[in-house]
Amino acid sequence: MSTAPALFSLERETIVVTGGYGLIGRALVSGLHGLGARIGVIEPRVSEAQSEAAFGALAKNDRIGVFAADVTKRDQLEAALTEIKAQLGGPTGLVNNAALDSPPDAPISENGPFESYPEESWDRVMNVNVKGVFLCCQVFGAAMAQSGRGAIVNVSSIYGAVSPDQALYEFRREDGQEFYKPVAYSASKSALYNLTRYVAVYWGPKNVRANTVTFAGVFNNQDPRFLEAYARKIPLRRDKPQLRNMAEPNDYIGAIGFLLSPASSYMTGADIRVDGGFMAV
Repeated sequence: MSTAPALFSLERETIVVTGGYGLIGRALVSGLHGLGARIGVIEPRVSEAQSEAAFGALAKNDRIGVFAADVTKRDQLEAALTEIKAQLGGPTGLVNNAALDSPPDAPISENGPFESYPEESWDRVMNVNVKGVFLCCQVFGAAMAQSGRGAIVNVSSIYGAVSPDQALYEFRREDGQEFYKPVAYSASKSALYNLTRYVAVYWGPKNVRANTVTFAGVFNNQDPRFLEAYARKIPLRRDKPQLRNMAEPNDYIGAIGFLLSPASSYMTGADIRVDGGFMAV
């Protein structure tokens, strides 16, 4: 029987993390490294300055490498796989974290009514959030299936399981802006549930597991009016008033580390919600 520390250790693992420069990605790289993993970060553009800004002293750690690849380009992912194998060893884990959403400074048309949501915006989000996950699963998952073991974690969202509550953004409309949370992000994150289940069943005989984590919103200095409205939807109360009960990036490390570790060796095709109770109401 394994001891508790061994169950949760990632010391034997080489984990590929997409979107490692982002808010959640930075925390994941640091946290998974702390659990013992070697980490191959996938980013479309790589520079030493960006790596140091994202990871600090860890940027020079020989157990972490950053590899240039666009998640929507299979040939680039295959080239990155070759480099990861040479530098860190064959991948045994994959975290599909990279995703697009409509940023605060997106064009008015992108945050306008559903009826006029731009087709090109839909295509851009679906290309990264769904096709990118599909291709990463193909490339890195196939390598794991060939080796006979691995774990895939696809990052979904509460907005992939339930529709966005447009009332949360009423303060924007009160300011005279025609703002609605767009449809593409929700549709893309919803697609991950069945993509994950498909992969879980398909590669189960190869001892490759696939699960999702469903995240709630992460604090990123949002408008205080949004934070107040959002907090009313979260049952969990913590002594962090500045967050208004949103998640911190570190809140997600435990769930993802668990799904990558031997502790979850009999879990596949499942979903873990890390949402402060958002979907329990």
